[in-house]
Amino acid sequence: MTKPVLAVTLGDPVGIGPEITAKTLAAPEATDTARPLAVGDAPVLRRAIDVLGLDAKVNAVKSVAEAKFEPGTIDILDLGIAPGDLPWGEVNATAGQAAVAAIEQATKAALRGEVDAVVTAPINKESIWAAGSKHLGHTEMLGELTGSDRFNTMFWVRGLRIFFATRHLSLREAVEQITKPNIEHAIREAYTALRVFGNDSPKLAVAALNPHGGEGGKFGDEEIVAIAPAVEAAKADGLDVYGPIPADSVFHQGLEGRYDGVLSLYHDQGHIASKTVDFHGTVSVTVGLPILRTSVDHGTAFDIAGTGRAEHGTMVAAFRAAVDLAPYAPRLREAYPGR
Repeated sequence: MTKPVLAVTLGDPVGIGPEITAKTLAAPEATDTARPLAVGDAPVLRRAIDVLGLDAKVNAVKSVAEAKFEPGTIDILDLGIAPGDLPWGEVNATAGQAAVAAIEQATKAALRGEVDAVVTAPINKESIWAAGSKHLGHTEMLGELTGSDRFNTMFWVRGLRIFFATRHLSLREAVEQITKPNIEHAIREAYTALRVFGNDSPKLAVAALNPHGGEGGKFGDEEIVAIAPAVEAAKADGLDVYGPIPADSVFHQGLEGRYDGVLSLYHDQGHIASKTVDFHGTVSVTVGLPILRTSVDHGTAFDIAGTGRAEHGTMVAAFRAAVDLAPYAPRLREAYPGR
């Protein structure tokens, strides 16, 4: 099978993104399993290589077709925005501009079919806002670039897929969004994603919101008025869905193999579960897009940027996930055609 072409963005040039990308792409495994192409600024990548003391060359290109994909050389789609001497670990509009441009160029290459997947390093929200972006982060930006309004996040940790009924909301706002129509929609989207990524007959569990699943309404009635009715409606349409299951049990049950996926109801419910199990192995996959995108699930770590101490296991995991999921890219285009 032809090795997939992976576009790997450097993320924020003054965060740890360039370092973890350089470590990952300089390793022999990168070219053994894929054809990796960094996307960002060549001076930024060279500085990261110097900081890390890596034995790797940089091949700056202007198109995917120019990449060599040779061991010992990191090809980079050079954007010519950020110099290699920006101060480490500081909010910077130029760094934000470079981070946004890398996402845009990698996404366009994926939409054109020049790359099979996009792997993203972390960006800094304040920096991209300083550069003029109005987006809350990667996912919203990718939704606009691909013309998709179905985008959501799927965590992949030790074979379990975790989905989110709500994401970037305050906890109070998230609870207000726990309604039967919203949960039923989230169930159907999660189920579709499980099928798209190879689970033809998936089992999906839905987490409860309240302690002990609400104890029959004594600790809250969201399970009674919203979650259980949504699960029953999905079951009536033939979906193999279970719940609501208390959140202190459902993720463990999923990791044991009882379920292929778990729908968490708010941001931290799923994040805490996955990252406690395997912080460095948790991969974020954006679902609902016509392209495949995997990502590290951590921030720019400005406090250690430029020191060479950044752990790159998360980027390795995101890279490997992109390799594993690349065969499903055609299914993404069929299931989520965009506008």
